[in-house]
Amino acid sequence: MPADATVTESTQPTDAATLMSPVAAARRLDEAKTDLLDRAVATGPDDPELESLLRRYYRHTAPEDLIGRDPVDVLGAVVSHRRAAQLRPQGTAVVHAFTPSVEGDGWSAGHSVLEIVTDDMPFLVDSVTSCLGVQGRAVHLVIHPQFVVERDVTGVLHEVIASDDEDEVVPFGATVESWMHVEIDRETDEDDLRAIETQIQAVLSDVREAVEDWPKMLARATQFADELESVPPPTVDRAEVRESVDLLRWLADGHFTFLGFREYELSDDGTALDPVPGTGLGIMRFDRPSSRAFSQLSPEVRARAREPHVLVLTKANSRSTVHRSTYLDYVGVKTFDHEGRVVGERRFLGLYTSSAYVQSVQTIPVLRRTVAQVLENSGFRVDGHSYKDLMQVLEVYPRDEIFQVDPAELTETALSVLHIQERRQTRLFMRRDRYARFVSCMVYLPRDRYTTTVRLKMRDVLAEEFGSDLIDYTARVSESVLARLHFVVRGGTGQALPIVEHDRLEARLAEATRSWEDEFSSALTDQVGEEEAARLLKVYGDAFPEAYKEDFAARTGVIDIRHLEELTSEGDVSLNLYEPHAAARGERRFKIYRRGAAISLSTVLPVLQRMGVEVIDERPYEIETPGSTLWVYDFGLRLDGQAFDLQTLKPRFQKTFLAAWTGRAEADGFNALVVAAGLHWRQAMVLRAYARYLRQTGTAFSQDYLERSLVANVPIVRLLIALFETRFDPTFAGDRDERSATLRADIETALESVTSLDQDRILRSFLALVGATLRTNFFQNDSDGAPKSYVSFKLDPAEVPDLPAPRPKYEIWVYSPRVEGVHL
Repeated sequence: MPADATVTESTQPTDAATLMSPVAAARRLDEAKTDLLDRAVATGPDDPELESLLRRYYRHTAPEDLIGRDPVDVLGAVVSHRRAAQLRPQGTAVVHAFTPSVEGDGWSAGHSVLEIVTDDMPFLVDSVTSCLGVQGRAVHLVIHPQFVVERDVTGVLHEVIASDDEDEVVPFGATVESWMHVEIDRETDEDDLRAIETQIQAVLSDVREAVEDWPKMLARATQFADELESVPPPTVDRAEVRESVDLLRWLADGHFTFLGFREYELSDDGTALDPVPGTGLGIMRFDRPSSRAFSQLSPEVRARAREPHVLVLTKANSRSTVHRSTYLDYVGVKTFDHEGRVVGERRFLGLYTSSAYVQSVQTIPVLRRTVAQVLENSGFRVDGHSYKDLMQVLEVYPRDEIFQVDPAELTETALSVLHIQERRQTRLFMRRDRYARFVSCMVYLPRDRYTTTVRLKMRDVLAEEFGSDLIDYTARVSESVLARLHFVVRGGTGQALPIVEHDRLEARLAEATRSWEDEFSSALTDQVGEEEAARLLKVYGDAFPEAYKEDFAARTGVIDIRHLEELTSEGDVSLNLYEPHAAARGERRFKIYRRGAAISLSTVLPVLQRMGVEVIDERPYEIETPGSTLWVYDFGLRLDGQAFDLQTLKPRFQKTFLAAWTGRAEADGFNALVVAAGLHWRQAMVLRAYARYLRQTGTAFSQDYLERSLVANVPIVRLLIALFETRFDPTFAGDRDERSATLRADIETALESVTSLDQDRILRSFLALVGATLRTNFFQNDSDGAPKSYVSFKLDPAEVPDLPAPRPKYEIWVYSPRVEGVHL
């Protein structure tokens, strides 16, 4: 290397893929795909026709959807699809759903596969994937080649013309077919696979009928427009007729996907709409009985069929199976007799195209008339700021709503939306369909409060209020301070939606939008007052982690703050044993609050376990406040057996844990008596001191066995403590000797029921020690009023069984967690 050379060592990775340009990366993927197809061809027979078919089959498949697959599987999918396409009579579709396996089919896809062969038509992919989505089946891959094929009159496949020329001329007698390979979630149930085939066949039939009759439906729309224009109904306002004519021509000009059509005649009494035989087109091609839905409407709603208006613009009761899985748009054109009376209806079903939703409302027939009336009703100056803002509200307002809503109602709603634009509040605008089939609920809420969780909460509220789960929604979130959710609630078949009070529903929806922080602020103010709440919000307003907010209500956060506020020094702890809602029998939760460093589980769990509870889960939460770190540990506990005195369990449990945690009591099995026997921690300390004395006297039983023996005989333990307190508690009122004798007798009786000889010996030893005790300091306090940190007993050795000789006149046994011993 030359002396003046400079070496620069990059700190960034120099992997070739990292440095590759997008064009180069795409080229590499294409090369990998080509290599995979070459290897797939090599795995099959020497068949040029199959090779050509395979390359055309995957021509438009993204490389990343193929790379990583076995070449055998890539070829197997093509061979299987060609086999399924061998027979397809004219005007039908082949649908084959199966789960390929290497053992049975020689190839695998890792999913179930849907193979479709049908005439090439619009909407095929959208309709099939929408159908699968409605069934809740995830689509993993769609391969959709088009082939020119030749078949005989029976539908037998003779040749697939798999040319690379996309613009090839279709030979005479040949047809263009769509072959769809769709991979879905794995399904092994044959009945489910056959059900998928049936549902897809029905969808493809609807697509075929709609596509075949599309030109006829367009012609009908234009024809009706011409008829209205040449002979307008005398009972209808001329301006309305002009708008109706323009709308029909606008729909036919590529703004409406016509899917179905039929003519109806209105009965003389106005109670039924009878279909005119032979007029059905598209998905309504086949004649059906009279409209039951119309006859089931209320008389008031049915009367609207005779109102002198040309158009009926609303939503149908059924979802589209073609193109998009949404409720069909309903365009009805009323027919009139020579006197201007309504005598029937020409009904179009379909979907507004995307252009209808992006075009200005001022250019769409009917909508422009409605918008003009709203602007006029507002009274705003055309060159004014408010006029422009109102126009913006109308431009982004749901088009389906403007088609259906009354101008006066839209004016009120639009002005209200305009007034709340800069306010952080939730508002509901509710509209019942004039034909009583659905309720439209438009909800405006602060943009930063819109989340999926909020939407689901709102949906639950609407489902509860209206008693229906048939709820669709659309959402709009823009640069505005408000987001908009549009819910449409429908009743089930034959179900009338109830009348719901607007103010109550709005209040419930507003409650659903309130964030945890909002609830926390309100709860804090309610519980501690406005001034103190303001101080605490500065400290804890942003302190709680998201995990805590997910697990606990804001009101619980206020309770926890009170405990955290008690912690003044590093290492301080506070405790809270509580029973959660819907807790199973014997279950509790236990919170430990700590200031400073985190607590190690290895130090907490032994203390809890030796208190006779099972720890079933633990959730730590770090609370970051200005200048300090606080912790909330939430433990799930299961009590061991039936605990005594549940009403006083909380203070006894908390004091016992704190005593063991701070070292005032030992963390051993005697603490389990607090839960099992209803003792206080210092009462358990008495039994622990006696047990330690027994160990000093040379008893053969281990401390662990002594602990378990007492826990197994809770009633006797309670009697032993009662006897001890009767003999030595200075506050006892009554005849000590008589009460002591009664307790001794009760203990002797209870001992007769102890089946274990060892446990009987242990319990009798404790009874003897209580009887041998002459004095104790247990009930004395220190100068600060707290109980002494140690326990001492003056014992009469002559009354202690199994005590080795020589026995002194008296012994004083002293016990504390730090030291224990005998003074003779």
